[in-house]
Amino acid sequence: MDIREKLNILSAAAKYDVSCSSSGSKRQAPKGGLGSACSAGICHTWSSDGRCISLLKVLMSNACKYDCAYCINRRSNDIPRATFTPKELINLTLEFYRRNYIEGLFLSSAVVGSPDRTMEMLIQVAKELRIVHKFGGYIHLKAIPGASRELLYQAGLYADRSSVNIEIPTDRALQYLAPEKNHASIMTPMNFLAEKKLEYRADRSRYSPKFLPAGQSTQMIVGAAGETDLQILTLSNSFYRQQQMKRVYFSGYVPLNADKRLPALTTKPPLVREHRLYQADWLMRFYKFGYDEIVDPSNPNLDLELDPKSAWALRHPEFFPVDIQTADYEMLLRVPGIGVKSAQLIASGRRFSKIRLEHLKKMGVALKRAKYFIYHPDTPACLRRLYPEMVRPLLLPKPQSLQLDLFSSPQPLSLPA
Repeated sequence: MDIREKLNILSAAAKYDVSCSSSGSKRQAPKGGLGSACSAGICHTWSSDGRCISLLKVLMSNACKYDCAYCINRRSNDIPRATFTPKELINLTLEFYRRNYIEGLFLSSAVVGSPDRTMEMLIQVAKELRIVHKFGGYIHLKAIPGASRELLYQAGLYADRSSVNIEIPTDRALQYLAPEKNHASIMTPMNFLAEKKLEYRADRSRYSPKFLPAGQSTQMIVGAAGETDLQILTLSNSFYRQQQMKRVYFSGYVPLNADKRLPALTTKPPLVREHRLYQADWLMRFYKFGYDEIVDPSNPNLDLELDPKSAWALRHPEFFPVDIQTADYEMLLRVPGIGVKSAQLIASGRRFSKIRLEHLKKMGVALKRAKYFIYHPDTPACLRRLYPEMVRPLLLPKPQSLQLDLFSSPQPLSLPA
């Protein structure tokens, strides 16, 4: 098999891993080296300054020893198998970079032979890029569950970011769908890398090498095991607090394998649910919401019709509408349609003059939502109360109007006899 065939197989196999993100790293190229990892980030996305960033996202191998029900690369699947040598991947990365195709490398792998052997191959690629070729670009390495602590430590020295995918939110469901795995084996490398990261952060010595400057991330598959959003967000919250995770990614279950343990192949990926989970995750990270405020045992799943912030506001009419002239910053963050920057502008601008609707629009407030949850000097006193049963229909997306196809032949009118 030539290098092009391997690349086609292993890049296609890597597309289901969504836990690649902006790096957050500030690694500079060594003297005489090439590439750099800037804080704007490396991924197939739009960076904070508007640039489109790219990276080589590929597997080292798809010849996996495990037989997970949900994975396309599982042992029992009859698919083309391929494995890169470390030298092939190093050359690919350097040649793609010199041609300005990529700005970094996202390298994962199926477990080939043993976790230690797989981890050694990944580390060899990163180590040679850094030391031999003086590559200063972004490198994301997958940490293989079951690999030794020594190998995980080496990976942290050469990679900007590492990730261990939790995959299924509950341990019982994971053992049912992937009998050779369990949460303990996945949490062990997470905890080790988090501890080492804290040690290096505490050591501010000038000569201390960087250890995972962009931290860790992980991924959960949504909809493969009947888990609730409460279970997913509870686990996400523990990752952010205990492992100091940079990002938790959600991947709607894509039916790939015919297996009685999984939802039917005709099931569509739960893309709306995935989107709502990302919105809830954003509220936890930037809007000071607790996971138990967004979902709870009486409401274990997110509202698919409304964004989580609007759904929370309608469940708590006692807090709304808020007076934008006097509400504190934390309360402004909880108003649907007001983002972090808008809340900051309101809190600073109202010290000099009264905030009116025309001001809010210029501050970036989404008035289509926010107008039901705020009041200002121009609001009549009779409207200073929130009626959830009246507001909810106004927030729901409008159904698409029926429109005749331009090229379809109209149906003949049936006239009454």
